[in-house]
Amino acid sequence: MNNLSVLIPVFNCRCSNLVVALHEQLSDLPVSWEIVVADDGSDDEQAKEENRAISTLNNVRLIERETNSGRAKIRNLLAREAQYDRLLFVDGDMSLRKEGFISDYLRHDEAVVYGGYDITHDDKSLLTNLRYRYELKAEGNHSAAVRQQNPYQDFHTSNFMVAREVMMRFPFDERFRHYGYEDVLWGKTLRDNGIAIKHIDNPLTFTDFETNELFMRKTEEGLRTLRQFSSELQGYSSLLDYSRKISQFHLNPLLRLTYNLFHKSLLHNLEGNNPSVFKFNIYKLLYFEELGKKA
Repeated sequence: MNNLSVLIPVFNCRCSNLVVALHEQLSDLPVSWEIVVADDGSDDEQAKEENRAISTLNNVRLIERETNSGRAKIRNLLAREAQYDRLLFVDGDMSLRKEGFISDYLRHDEAVVYGGYDITHDDKSLLTNLRYRYELKAEGNHSAAVRQQNPYQDFHTSNFMVAREVMMRFPFDERFRHYGYEDVLWGKTLRDNGIAIKHIDNPLTFTDFETNELFMRKTEEGLRTLRQFSSELQGYSSLLDYSRKISQFHLNPLLRLTYNLFHKSLLHNLEGNNPSVFKFNIYKLLYFEELGKKA
């Protein structure tokens, strides 16, 4: 397959630098290609205006949707819009710093290939950022060798190539309208249908770290998604494994009491200037158990 559709979903982020970098690499390769960007109902007018500049580039198309349809549905839309057999999905808030990024993908003909991601290293300016500290602590798990040990659980939609035929057979579950876990369920779907995921070291770089407050709101939203789809995601989330053990020992009331007593002080730390990754993991477990009370 000597062709490639690069598909970029965006929501309230500026993607022009990423598109230009991808465009430069694609232009040097002897393949048929396109870049399709889909704005999923952004309300950041300045970001939308800046992104419109990419429409002047050859083989680049921008789709603007008036309302937000969700992370699953926008990716399915991009797959349907693509004209080529191989689809490369990249998130619009990532950065391309690796020479030969596209050509490294094109060496593979597996049905699904995940390149992974790394993070920028700027300890001084990001010292107080919770997302940065969290990603830095997890950095040792980002290599392809580690990811391949649990290929379906360690898959993310930020940077992967897939055969269009596979996407048409197994689209993302469009019940996932809110943040989180649509990629985990898709990985489970692939496993259930005998489709392998090949992990390679071909990262995009995460450079856009949201504020601590926004990261906590996104984390809580993701946990609500996990609670909503917990039955389908059993075995694919360590948090669900912990929660099941807690239930087996009838400790749910204790954790909910702990949440009521300490969640404000935990949030004060996590949204402050010296956030603790350990407290972040504790907060996620307590918040998830509190959600169970409301279920």
